[in-house]
Amino acid sequence: MIPVPRTAAIILAAGLGTRMRSALPKALHPLAGKPMVNHLLTACEQVFERIVVVVGPDMPALERAVTPHVTVMQVERLGTGHAARQAERLLRDFPGDVAVLYADNPLITVPTIRRLIGRRVEAGLALLGMRPADPGRYGRIVQDSSGDVSRIVEWADATATERTIGLCNAGVVCAPAADLFRWLGDVTNDNAKGEYYLTDIVALAVAEGKRVVAEEAAEAELAGANSRAELAQLEAGMQARMRAAAMASGATMTAPETVFLSWDTRLGQDVTIGPNVVFGPGVVVESGAEIRAFSHLEGCTVRSSAIIGPFARLRPGTEVGRNAHVGNFVELKAAMLGEGAKANHLSYLGDATVGARANIGAGTITCNYDGMNKHQTVIGAGVFVGSNTALVAPVRIGDRALLAAGSVITEDVSEDALAIARGHQVNKPGRGFKGKRPASQDLTDPPSLQRSVGIKEAI
Repeated sequence: MIPVPRTAAIILAAGLGTRMRSALPKALHPLAGKPMVNHLLTACEQVFERIVVVVGPDMPALERAVTPHVTVMQVERLGTGHAARQAERLLRDFPGDVAVLYADNPLITVPTIRRLIGRRVEAGLALLGMRPADPGRYGRIVQDSSGDVSRIVEWADATATERTIGLCNAGVVCAPAADLFRWLGDVTNDNAKGEYYLTDIVALAVAEGKRVVAEEAAEAELAGANSRAELAQLEAGMQARMRAAAMASGATMTAPETVFLSWDTRLGQDVTIGPNVVFGPGVVVESGAEIRAFSHLEGCTVRSSAIIGPFARLRPGTEVGRNAHVGNFVELKAAMLGEGAKANHLSYLGDATVGARANIGAGTITCNYDGMNKHQTVIGAGVFVGSNTALVAPVRIGDRALLAAGSVITEDVSEDALAIARGHQVNKPGRGFKGKRPASQDLTDPPSLQRSVGIKEAI
């Protein structure tokens, strides 16, 4: 058996993303809430023992994003071959193979990388190829009668016959470190753009009598992003992959194409997700929970058998307990909703703790911000909060207390107490509309006219 060599990777990430019309380096544009380069790094970390990332000048955010991996700088952007060569001082003596990958190919999977490395063992140089539905202007991989790669021809230089070749170059290569850097040193910039191309090492390897092989991978894995439109296509591919994985793990999605997941979304078995649900970063949904349509979750935990939505928003720091209900147009922020508690309609609970089996009436809000600081509201177990209640924090509501509808609660409420905090109703007989409305005015008049004629006179 041929031993598998040790492996290292060079990730080219110095691109500016000019066609994206963005000040953000291309490698930092996010997919599913995580920079493209970090998706690729996640895969590479499972395969390579060393990783070097090539960055451009003035990219401190990119250098931080790829930590703890070492970076080298391509001061002048003189092509992909020139970029890869910047890692030579770190990897020239590496006792194994080095692969070169691209930060804007974030969907390459671990199995594909391993197949590339496996193919290199049987040849002097291995590269990745694909058969896109529309080959367009990709470089074509020209193979000899045995299927080995004889050369790569760019679309602009290809003959009409060569342009009919379906196997296209993806740019990813793998070779022994010593060979790779020797070939890179021999690459010239004798071309229209005056750049040093990584793909030129194929011709150099063939000229040395080295065998060059192409490992085919799915187009979806090797797609890149040079524009916002292509970035959107990558996002669609990433979302499709994550949805499929979630459903394979036991989650139900009634309209999966409308559900958007984050790279770190964790869904338990028998979770049900309705249409048009969005997961931001940091969401955990435990088994048996249901997320109903048009809900938005971020930085929160939903415990088992809880029901969220429809039209609910869970913001960072929120935890919804077992069997709890969060209903339509309810927003929670840094809130703990206890087991079996319910907030079913039109409420805001921020910086709050709600005890088990408490019921939050429609229109309830916690007034948690005084203009300078955030304050806590603590609602005990079994509390019933009547509709349209405002709880002015800091305030504590004891277990089993009852808050009357329409109250503004500014003081603590003891256990088992009834709290009523609202203005006293006054009824004044004969002060309504009778005798005060023009004969032409009826109840179909606009409210503004009703107010000006009726209510204003009654005050």
